[in-house]
Formats: sequence, structure tokens, C-alpha cells
Amino acid sequence: MTLNQVPDHVPAEMVGDFSLFTSPGMLPTPDGDPQAATACVHAGPPIFYSPFNTRDGRGTWVITRATDQRRVLQDADTFSSHRSIFASALGENWPMIPLELDPPAHGVFRSLLNPLLSPKRVTALEPAVRERAIALIDSIAASGTSCDVMQDFAFPFAVSIFLRLLGLPDHRLHPFVGWANDLLHGDDVKRPAAARTILAFIDELAAMRREEPVDDFMTFIVQAQVESRRLTDEEVRGIGVLVFVAGLDTVAAAIGFDLAFLARHPKEQELLRSEPNRIVLAAEELLRAYPTVQIIRVARKDIDFEGAPIRKGDYVSCATMIANRDPAEFECPDTIDLMREDNRHAAFGYGPHRCLGSHLARREIVIGLEEWLARLPAFRIKEGTAPVAYGGHVFGIENLIVDWS
Repeated sequence: MTLNQVPDHVPAEMVGDFSLFTSPGMLPTPDGDPQAATACVHAGPPIFYSPFNTRDGRGTWVITRATDQRRVLQDADTFSSHRSIFASALGENWPMIPLELDPPAHGVFRSLLNPLLSPKRVTALEPAVRERAIALIDSIAASGTSCDVMQDFAFPFAVSIFLRLLGLPDHRLHPFVGWANDLLHGDDVKRPAAARTILAFIDELAAMRREEPVDDFMTFIVQAQVESRRLTDEEVRGIGVLVFVAGLDTVAAAIGFDLAFLARHPKEQELLRSEPNRIVLAAEELLRAYPTVQIIRVARKDIDFEGAPIRKGDYVSCATMIANRDPAEFECPDTIDLMREDNRHAAFGYGPHRCLGSHLARREIVIGLEEWLARLPAFRIKEGTAPVAYGGHVFGIENLIVDWS
């Protein structure tokens, strides 16, 4: 670590040797557990400065305590969410909506979109979600006695629900999976190319729905009004991009980490098979144990926070996996207890920007687990293979080959 990456206002004693990108357990590791590897920060101070803690190599303050993360995420006046994460891949500066809007604009768009992903709407979508899970799993079962969980199930499942939301046919599935992978995990060439492709698709779909409206998400967006006006092209794009980015990798990764855990823990797997009514509670504990997102805010003004001299423009990291291992928040935080009650995990964030799609994500994960356990026999990690897990901006898992021969 070179100290020239540390701003002058950060005291040397507040610099920590930890990064969600490069610390032990964060780089792609066979049989790794990057979420568990973050627990080491709880042996240190409640807040420190990490000189390299974003995809583009920037430093951030790291908030380790769940209660302090909630303070940051609740305080949009001090900590802005506008970072142009997607647009920056194109060298542009516009927000994903409503995620990267600050109040009061955030509330206007959040109110517009809440009904589209409300518990009632998710209940209406549930038969389609279950039908898709069953079709994929039955196809896997008919194809042999092993599969690649991410390629054969988790990604196609998550992407197909996104396609359903947009009113698109399933044959569009494979290009979407490729775009999502390139955008979220590609190099400096693949990321901008994927971003441009996704934008062109969203613009094209919006134009189609303006010409020929149907009963779907995009038609709602292009016909919607905020403050007595139609949405601008940039606003439509900002919403479309967020739905694409937020709903794919996160849900697929959650299902992957959950099935990897069950593949390694036959007793817990058997418990959920024999008592499927426990899956809803178990899914909450697995969200606590294996969250995937680092939430970053940008300081809008100078502030002294728990002794840290945060200055305007500083990045502040509220990593969900760190909050979820906080011993002040959870009894035995490093123990995965599928019967854990009162689980105040941070997997979906907190405050005004709490995940808009959390109801749908929860149902996708639970339905995915229910149908997987109901339709496939006891499974384990295939001999001679090892899943590869990694940290970063969005944690992930790949090469998850399971076997039930």
C-alpha cells in the first residue's frame, strides 16, 4: 500500500490495510469465502480509511458497525448516492433512477416505481417465477447428474424474470446473460461495450413501447408522469439501466452462494428438504451470511463522523457483508444458523434507498431453493472441482459444479 493514495486530511493512524478487492480471500479463490474474510475488520476500529476499495482504484472510508452504516444510509443530506456508476463506464455522468438520485427528486421517482415491485405485484408475478424455475430445473434433471449452477440455473433464472418484467420472450435470454457478465465482471474493453449495448437496447425498447404500448414495465415508464410531465429519455434510460443491473447479478449470486452452502452442508440440506416450510427463514440467514453488495456514498460536506475527518467528496463504504458480521448486531455472527430469528441483516441496504426490488428478490431466491430441493436429489460439490468465489464491488461465485449421481 502506498501512502500517496491517501488524502492529506486522513490521519496516518486511521489508514487500514484492508480492501474488498485485494485483501486475503477477495481475489478469485477456489473454495473461498470472501464474505467470511471481511469479518476480520471487526477486530479493528469502527471506521478506517482503505486506500484502494473501488473498482477504479479509489480509496474509501470503511464503516464497520451496522448501527453506523444505518446512520450514513439514512442521512441523504450528508451522504449522496449519486456516483454515475453505470454512466461512468461510458465516460458520461447521469444517474440510475431512483438509486443515484438524492432527495427530493429521489422520493418523486421512488413513489412512481414502488407499486411496480410491491408485495402485491410480486404475488401476481409469483406463478411466472415458479414456472420458470421448474422449467429450468426439470431441464437440468433431464440432462444428467451434474450441472454448472450459475450457467445452467442461477443466471438464466434471474435474467428470465427480468425479461418477464419487460414483457420480452425467453429466447432473448443468452445475449442478456452475456451483457450482464461483461458489464459486471468484464475488463476495461468489455465493460464499456456491454454498457453501450444495454443502453441501445433500452432506448430501442422504450421507442417500441411508445409506438406500441403493452402491459409491461417499460410501457408504464414511457407513459408515466412525474410532476405533471412525461419522463425524459435520460430518465427512462436511468430507470431501465437500474432494473437491468440491479436484478441480475445480485439475485443470481445469492442463489449460487446458497446452493454452494447447501452442497457443502448435507444436514442443513436434508433439513430443508424434509421441512420446506423452513426455507423462508433459512433464506434470510443465507442473505445475512452471503450478501453481495458494497454500498458507497459520497460526502456532500465536511463532517466529523465517529472521530473520522470525512471531507466533501470522500467516498464512504457501507459494505453489507461487513455489517452482517457485526458481533454487536448478531449473536455468533460467523455461525450460519438457518433457524436464526429476528434477522436484521443489511443485504438489501437501509434508509430511503433500501433495495426497491427486495420483495421480488426474496421470492426469486425462496422459490429457486424450494423447487431445486423438491426436484433434484441430494447434491454435493462435484469431485475434482471447486467453486471460485470473489469479492469486489459485487461479490460473486463461479465454477459451481454440483453432482447428484
